[in-house]
Amino acid sequence: MDVFAEIRRVVDVERQALARLQESMGPAYEEAGRWLYACSGTVILTGVGKSGIIAQKIAATMISTGTPATFLHGAEAMHGDVGVIQSHDVVLAISKSGESEELLTILPVVRSLGAKVISITAQPMSTLARDSDLVLHTPIEEEACPLNMAPTSSTTAALVVGDALAMTLMKLRNFKPDDFALNHPGGQLGKRLLLNVGDVMRSGTDNPMIRLQTSPRHMLYEITNKRAGAVSVVDDAGHLVGLVTDYDIRRALESGKDFFSLTVQEIMNPGPECVYDDQKAFFALERMEKREKPISVLPVLNRQETVVGMVHLHDLVARGLR
Repeated sequence: MDVFAEIRRVVDVERQALARLQESMGPAYEEAGRWLYACSGTVILTGVGKSGIIAQKIAATMISTGTPATFLHGAEAMHGDVGVIQSHDVVLAISKSGESEELLTILPVVRSLGAKVISITAQPMSTLARDSDLVLHTPIEEEACPLNMAPTSSTTAALVVGDALAMTLMKLRNFKPDDFALNHPGGQLGKRLLLNVGDVMRSGTDNPMIRLQTSPRHMLYEITNKRAGAVSVVDDAGHLVGLVTDYDIRRALESGKDFFSLTVQEIMNPGPECVYDDQKAFFALERMEKREKPISVLPVLNRQETVVGMVHLHDLVARGLR
């Protein structure tokens, strides 16, 4: 068998199924989007078998993009879980044949509760379609399965319809990147949009900081003890006046002068870059990496211009910002 040819055949069959879906879409799709947007309760996704898996995925997509939704397993619904449905909900039922016994069994209960039913099915004359308030027809001429049995084209079509509805609702709700981040605090996007420098910086006793009049010996101790590879230099009011990094120390040693006879002011960089504690941590990362000569540390100030911490490149990377 030509394996590559078979893979291409499956992709082509499913592509054609989506093309037929797009051509057949009518006003019911727009109405479904408006019903779901107007839903004051929860969008209940349900299905059995492979359709149930698709329903579960669509529910997850809706939840993560701002639409209150949940998945109801068709079989479990017959044994008590149907109680989750309320009159102000919309049930989105998925079934290629429209004759899944589990769905048909719970439909009378759903209708008695007063919830609307939207079906996604390849059979517009099926029992499920007849008992639905709105039907989204997904015309499937053949499955990609060589036996024309395993749900492939049909589940792809149902998934695409679900994604299309979810993305339409996302736009209708004006769901923005900050909203997405709140729903995905553990992901990279969430961290980039939610974490401030103050959440990541080394502060308090972990903040490497010395006074202008500190001796070079104590300066070295502070750099070594705090393990940041640098130390902020502040005046008596806590304002930043300089920064000493490993580079500044090497430069001072290479000058040929007695290092321990130098003052901190002679060793430090008097014009270091810095960030504020209320700025985004990802901004600090970009600030470090996009310079002509990348740096690994930045002193952190509050809006009163007082040094409150130091942020290190390793800390930002460790928090998953890159």
